[in-house]
Amino acid sequence: MPKAPNRNRHIVFSVVNDLTYDQRMNRICSSLANAGYTVTLIGRQLPHSKAIEEKVFQQKRLNLLFSKGKLFYLEYNFRLLIHFIFNKYDIFGGIDLDTLLPHFLAAKLKGKPHTYDAHEYFAELPEVVHRPFTRWAWKTVEKLVVPRTKHAYTINQSYADLFEKEYGTKFDIMRNATVLQQVDWPEIEERYILYQGAVNVGRGVEEMIKAMPMIDAKLYICGKGDKYEDCIQLSKDLGLEDKIRFFGFVEPKNLVEITRRATLGFTFFLNDGLSYYLSLANRFFDYFHNGVPQLCNDYPEYRRINEQFEIAKLLEDLSPETIAKAANQILNDPDLHAQMRANCLKARQAINWQNEEKRLVELYDKIEN
Repeated sequence: MPKAPNRNRHIVFSVVNDLTYDQRMNRICSSLANAGYTVTLIGRQLPHSKAIEEKVFQQKRLNLLFSKGKLFYLEYNFRLLIHFIFNKYDIFGGIDLDTLLPHFLAAKLKGKPHTYDAHEYFAELPEVVHRPFTRWAWKTVEKLVVPRTKHAYTINQSYADLFEKEYGTKFDIMRNATVLQQVDWPEIEERYILYQGAVNVGRGVEEMIKAMPMIDAKLYICGKGDKYEDCIQLSKDLGLEDKIRFFGFVEPKNLVEITRRATLGFTFFLNDGLSYYLSLANRFFDYFHNGVPQLCNDYPEYRRINEQFEIAKLLEDLSPETIAKAANQILNDPDLHAQMRANCLKARQAINWQNEEKRLVELYDKIEN
């Protein structure tokens, strides 16, 4: 008989955000907690952080002196390591490269297993790839830890192939798929294009804004980031204040309602580093799970899924003219929009978190004490 999994163990994860809007980690931690594991997720306290909501897993925020830059990462990783040393955990789960090292060191010090969850190819992010010393530092961590990691997983096949080729470490795949839910589809009251997620450099939000004068629809932007204020200014410079709404951060339950009423979404990344080129964004799943066709870059992972379901129009470039032409084709053709929406509803039945979480729990069940 196969050996029964030992779920009477405590897993600790950590992220660099304040936990409020991290839907992927909420799914991961909830799935493992519902399977019987004790789970703690650690983040950081920000000046405007909302109170932590009670969930099936434990949550903790660290108060830090520094909020950004090299000193933030040094302080946060050091504080995590100290916390791990003086608290009892059975499995140390590093989330992305920026929190991986303290999990690895604590696991080695205590003789416990560790895991690596790579949401992205961190050393190839735009904010890293053009800064030689920063990239060298993170690559050094990666070269130290990843070859010594037995239990690793990432969000798509492209990342898994890349990591295995570079480090010889096999990565399982846990896609960021949305939880499949029963939906009462709302009446559509206003035609708008939606962006949800971080408004950061390289996410294509500015490119969409520049296309909006040629598109007969509104644009809703839900999220904040380092380009948020620039995007607001750009919309003013183009005289689009009445056409573009900036919502800032939106609670997940409210974001779902906004998404379900959207006519079209977009998932854009500038080809600035392998991380974006090989990406498979959370919003990509959220759109089709809510019946929303979308515009995407013609990048490998989006192409892979779109060849199965035709839920998106893939773009070769992000010029305003290309974006506007593709958007108008979908917005102004009711039959095409209806067909793409029907394809979205088929895709959500096949690609959803209920299927992904089975592999996640199986991976942790295989980890020996």
